[in-house]
Amino acid sequence: MDEQLDPVQTPGVQAAQALDRRAELSEFLRTRRARLQPEDVGLPVFGRHRRVPGLRREELAQLAGVSVAYYTRLEQGNGRNVSAEVLDAIARALRLTDAEHAHLTHLAKPKAHKKKPSARSQHVRASLRQLLDSFDSVPAYLSGRRGEVLAWNTMAAAVFGDWGQLPQQERNWARMIFLRPEYHDLFLDWEQKAIDIVCQLRYEAGCHPDDPRLSALVGELSVKSEEFRRLWATHDVKEKSHGLKHLRHPLVGDLALQFESFRPPDDSEMALVTYHAESGSASAEALRLLASWGADATRAGSTAHRP
Repeated sequence: MDEQLDPVQTPGVQAAQALDRRAELSEFLRTRRARLQPEDVGLPVFGRHRRVPGLRREELAQLAGVSVAYYTRLEQGNGRNVSAEVLDAIARALRLTDAEHAHLTHLAKPKAHKKKPSARSQHVRASLRQLLDSFDSVPAYLSGRRGEVLAWNTMAAAVFGDWGQLPQQERNWARMIFLRPEYHDLFLDWEQKAIDIVCQLRYEAGCHPDDPRLSALVGELSVKSEEFRRLWATHDVKEKSHGLKHLRHPLVGDLALQFESFRPPDDSEMALVTYHAESGSASAEALRLLASWGADATRAGSTAHRP
């Protein structure tokens, strides 16, 4: 399938407010500090009862080599004039991953020249559509901003359901995972899939806090999904480009599929995602079976995926 999202207004976009970057910075630092204990970073523990979970601000400031007052201002959301060197020191003290370090930098030192993401749809080149269609036995799709599904092939429709049957604004991984029960049944590791999606949305929110469609999406999911609210409150961020997913397909049963994600060099906000099975495995045979059914598998799978 080479369908592409047309410019549409997501419900609630016009009323959506930008995410509060200062509040995001404050909560991110607080939650990162709370997950570390003094013994984790080689500090002595004084007293049996600690008033806060994790490290105190004083302890974190000591580890980072900055004054307590300076770190306190930063954790209160005031990242103005903070240097890259100080952010690096705080990232090391908090033991941040590369993705978390980048997220901290986005929140504390947003690029002034960065424009708001366009409300228009991302363009999918004809050559990319042709590439998708060339994967005869490999489920593949193009994912864009905010987890929107931009284009997909027949095998992706056979495995995940025919996205062409969904309204355009619902072709979004966050909406599908948190608001459509059939995806809860499809992913045996649904919790991990949900975590991955929320972590990616958090990362995008740090890059584009003024994106109205992202703010509207977060607001909608926060209202409609308790699971989303719980995961969003963790402030976890990460980028995941490969891994293993376990599915329970309504037609061919359990599938163990490796996924790989690639970004075109001319569009860092788009990703080509492919799924494949280990050669000779039962999952590989199941994919071959779906491929042999062609469009019939897509129609049957779409019907079976419906609640």
